[in-house]
Amino acid sequence: MAKVVLITGCSYGIGRLTAGLFAAHGWNVAATARRPEEISLDNVAALRLDVTDETSIASAVASTVDRFGTIDVLVNNAGYGLFGPLEGATAAGFEAQIRTNLLGAVSVICQVLPVMRAHRSGVIVNVSSLAGRVATPFMSSYSASKFALEGLSESLRYELSLHGIRVKLVEPAHFKTAFFERSVKLASHPAYDAQFENYMGWVRIGDAKAPEPNPVAEAIYRAANDTSLRLRYPVKRKLMLALIALFPDSVWRLLNEQGMKRPAH
Repeated sequence: MAKVVLITGCSYGIGRLTAGLFAAHGWNVAATARRPEEISLDNVAALRLDVTDETSIASAVASTVDRFGTIDVLVNNAGYGLFGPLEGATAAGFEAQIRTNLLGAVSVICQVLPVMRAHRSGVIVNVSSLAGRVATPFMSSYSASKFALEGLSESLRYELSLHGIRVKLVEPAHFKTAFFERSVKLASHPAYDAQFENYMGWVRIGDAKAPEPNPVAEAIYRAANDTSLRLRYPVKRKLMLALIALFPDSVWRLLNEQGMKRPAH
């Protein structure tokens, strides 16, 4: 019998690619989004799911179980980025970032867990980010949400092991996904405008050169099928993580400070 995966945030980018990859491998796929009409994929069930709306989460989980009988894998992919100086972010804006990227994943997990516990098996794949391991300027809100998702996952893996459920973290670096066009909100404050513009200039250059995101979907699929106890699956920039661990913090701090001071070219 084909396995069943529920994936959040499938309207474009990594979520859509991941849904297509699972379907191509013969899985039953519940691909969800706030606007499911945007999910243009064959052989998947397109369902509405807003991670900030408990009713829509419960409905999507129930629809998946009614249609396919169970949920073997949950992929928490939905999210967005609030970039800019923390002083320029409103309390509501910061709370919305945490509500979506962290508490949204928590809400979906809690709705899916009774299904997995009933079968004493399952895999939860949380899509984090390199920004959940290494913080850079003007991403304090986004990094706060991803660092928290990392800690949540690291702790959760222990308690869910009691029920035969594995937890995985996929940590993409920068890939070309239309994230900056569709899923980034900007906060601003005049005291930081020049430095923020410099840094975002470097980010835009990086985005223009970023590779296609297929390796991220492949890492998610690999994590979902990995029966080992491995937790983290970084995608690209593994060398950078190793160098950050090897060199003193002063080196990394200098590079980021230069990125704020020097205009992109």
